[in-house]
Amino acid sequence: MGTFEVSRRGLFAATGLGLLGTTLLACAPAGSVEPRRPSGSAQPSTDRRMGAEWDSHALTFMSWPTALIWGEDVRFVRDDIANVARAIAEFEPVVMLASPSDVDDAAARCGSAVEIVELPVDDLWARDTAPVFVDGAHGVEGVDFSFNGWGDKQAHPNDALVAQTLLREFEIPRIPAGLVGEGGSLETDGLGTLLVTESSLVNDNRNPGLSRDEIEERLVTLLGMRKVIWFDGVYGEDITDAHIDSLVRFTAPGVVLLDTPGKGSPDDVWSRSSAQARSVLEEATDADGHGFEVIDLPQPDFGEIRGSGDDFLASYVNFFVGNGAVFVPEFGDRRADDRARGILQDHFPDREIVSLDIDTVASGGGGIHCATHDLPGTP
Repeated sequence: MGTFEVSRRGLFAATGLGLLGTTLLACAPAGSVEPRRPSGSAQPSTDRRMGAEWDSHALTFMSWPTALIWGEDVRFVRDDIANVARAIAEFEPVVMLASPSDVDDAAARCGSAVEIVELPVDDLWARDTAPVFVDGAHGVEGVDFSFNGWGDKQAHPNDALVAQTLLREFEIPRIPAGLVGEGGSLETDGLGTLLVTESSLVNDNRNPGLSRDEIEERLVTLLGMRKVIWFDGVYGEDITDAHIDSLVRFTAPGVVLLDTPGKGSPDDVWSRSSAQARSVLEEATDADGHGFEVIDLPQPDFGEIRGSGDDFLASYVNFFVGNGAVFVPEFGDRRADDRARGILQDHFPDREIVSLDIDTVASGGGGIHCATHDLPGTP
């Protein structure tokens, strides 16, 4: 694949935005696949639409991890993030946000295919700190969900400002959400159906005093949804309070992959959360009244994987759908890794399945999806 050169203004022309700035160098996309839509489906009733991840991306945002958060492991997690960025850049532009003192290191590790933008960050979780992008009446808009360190579990003064700073830098209209939440807590089919966990939104550490109904009403308006499907989730057992993007993901309207326990997994809060999600999906219908096809995406055998630790996230469901490719973690359990790749290939037959070793990222409780945030549009 060859490289191309285009200014930010030109890159974002398809979104209707006027963007000032420097030159982007990235690898040309391998092509995008039109989203699979059921015939006769209606669009969301508001003039906003949060698209599906398989829709075309103008680019992917990522964030460069800092030593303040990762300490002596920072060089290893930076290797993981640089590898992810370079892999995605083979299919679509990647913009890496990096604090001023880390710009040179990010540029050296990521290479010329990734654009480095100087913007103060604390950690790598761009899915949660970047704004949630929606198509509005006049182009792309960014919903700022006021990131607060996943319910003030950690201090993230820079990350708390990433959404509004990024929107100002790229001249994208900002929509204050009036809610606290994260991008990893939202999963949509692009046709007005939203999947969320109660534990990550109906929680006093984020939205004290707001009921589920009140939060749902705001999500519907902010994101252009027609139906919200709630799962219990898990309160207080991980830093995110059980984001949806490690539990249930769409691969097409009406089709979801469900994270399920792997071989030898105990009967614990996570296996029970998976079972509860299955029971919800078996009874639920989407915004068009259609039921769900639920496909199991089992975790690896924890006795066979390379990684370890209480926070290690061994979920293949935390994959990222890019232009022409799907990026999925591999954990060292060869049989489970191969099975996950095969399941994803079945559901994304026109995209390349790219497996990546992200063991250090996973040790921090996240995955490839948590580390990426797509901007809708045409590269």
